Amino acid sequence: MYSESVTKLIQQFEKLPGIGHKTAIRLAFYILESPKEVAEEMANALVNAKNKVKFCSKCFNLTENDPCEICSDKKRDESIICVVENVKDVVAMEKTHEYRGYYHVLHGAISPMNNISAGDIKIKELLQRLSDDSIKEVILATNPTVEGEATAMYISRLIKPLGISVTRIAHGIPVGGDLEYTDEITLIKALEGRREM
Repeated sequence: MYSESVTKLIQQFEKLPGIGHKTAIRLAFYILESPKEVAEEMANALVNAKNKVKFCSKCFNLTENDPCEICSDKKRDESIICVVENVKDVVAMEKTHEYRGYYHVLHGAISPMNNISAGDIKIKELLQRLSDDSIKEVILATNPTVEGEATAMYISRLIKPLGISVTRIAHGIPVGGDLEYTDEITLIKALEGRREM
């Protein structure tokens, strides 16, 4: 139905996560109907980001400078490392302006169903960082999924013998949520994480 070039453009957009066929068509036609400069700026931004952005050698966050801005910040609490599954989780934590320690990005979670084992994510690198005597606490902030919970449990078992405190972020009912619409697992986690007022 479309020319070869348009079809290839649509196919490239379809490769992006969360982009279906109709959205890919809309994006392709947006680019085609825009001035040439828009496409050139987008292409340049893609190539530039791919060439400049890399993983921080300490925490594996995305960065243009190594170590990253967070790892380079001497005002942060060096005794705490927050372990997250991906870079987007670092961004979410930073938006709170509450956490002032360092991070470790795993780049995934243990998932036997998807053939992802502990060796496929950055657990070994985390353990290497923990050889530093200044680390007193590791906060496990993996997602509240089966894979996230399994990963947190696995890491916890590896760290406990090192004498480092291992904590888990609380999970429960979101602010503004209704109990009647909350699933059983979330309610159980909310009960487990209850605290005195």
